[in-house]
Amino acid sequence: MAELAVLSLHSSPLAQPGTGDSGGMNVYVRELAAALAQAGVGTTVYVRRWADGLPDEVAVEPGFRVVHLDAGPVNLPKEALPDTVDTFTDALVGRLRRDPVDVIHANYWLSGVVGHRVKHRLDLPLVSTFHTLARVKAETGDPEPDRRVDAESEVIGCSDVILANSLEERSQLERLYGADPSRIQIVPPGVEHAFFSPGDQGGARRALGLDLHAPTLLFVGRIQPLKGLQVAVGALAALGRNDARLVVVGGPSGAEGAQELAQVLALASSLGVADRIQFVPPQPHHLLSTWYRAADVVLVPSRSESFGLVALEAAACGTPVVAAAVGGLRTLVVHGQTGLLVDGRDPLAFGAATAEVLDRPGFGRQLGHAAAARAKDYTWSTAAARLRRVYADLAAAALVDCAA
Repeated sequence: MAELAVLSLHSSPLAQPGTGDSGGMNVYVRELAAALAQAGVGTTVYVRRWADGLPDEVAVEPGFRVVHLDAGPVNLPKEALPDTVDTFTDALVGRLRRDPVDVIHANYWLSGVVGHRVKHRLDLPLVSTFHTLARVKAETGDPEPDRRVDAESEVIGCSDVILANSLEERSQLERLYGADPSRIQIVPPGVEHAFFSPGDQGGARRALGLDLHAPTLLFVGRIQPLKGLQVAVGALAALGRNDARLVVVGGPSGAEGAQELAQVLALASSLGVADRIQFVPPQPHHLLSTWYRAADVVLVPSRSESFGLVALEAAACGTPVVAAAVGGLRTLVVHGQTGLLVDGRDPLAFGAATAEVLDRPGFGRQLGHAAAARAKDYTWSTAAARLRRVYADLAAAALVDCAA
């Protein structure tokens, strides 16, 4: 196949991860699109125009471009974006009639709704990656509107291929949505090893102006309830070490972001650790490697994760990860070998696991070495090669029949 349309209505690969609603999905779309282009798949990412002054089209690199489509006011909150689906779909159909493609690849449920409609209007195969699933979030205390649940069910029922990042996500798709196992393909994300690789911790700390000797915990991600920063703050306090520090790289996200940050600050103050937490604004993605190398432990206490790019990037840098035993993290982190998994969300349990790494430097180094070795199995070029075959097969196959 030669031409691919990647749909990312709500979040642009050109946006800074860690700000607003930009996060791991942005990295996924950008890195995968680049790898596909390098593999010979002409890739255009279609996004909603999200700021004034954006050009209609951005050539990111040969074979990879981003196209902005007008669909509602630019400054809409994420909660209002479902109302832009009709307009975005019409704009996309008009564009694809001028610039035909062979396959549509939708990311997240909003893009899935668009992709489902475009599939029937233009008779194109649909590949869907959900990144998060409403019914999974509901199981972990983050309920989503019925509108989203129903939309995901419809898109899953009509997708020609459903991409899962891990065995766990495949199981969730089958158990919670009745997805046809024959249409699920497991294609894990990758990591850019040219940037994310082991390095000198002392040099990283000097570059960042961090204390050379203080035990350093790192949290990377958007500040929202789902990501569990309050658990990380509690873990810091549970260590009972006045020399330990927590570095937080990221900013408030979504409707609950500001409130979550306020609660984090109040918790830190009540636990007496506020002066040992450093907040760092979202960083350009390739610069995160220095922060990972500077840390002794990276904490990933998310309520749910379909995969967990932060955990993979930390592992690639040779830094031990203490992560929640949820979703794709259970596949990515091998407990006791490449990191530690924690059941539940008890900050004391996260603190105990973190202490196990800090108090046994040899064990921490062993985890880091094994994590870096395992991370080498995850590359964007591998993901792109697998998807190239998936797209090529779809372009020559009969479409899954469903109710439009």
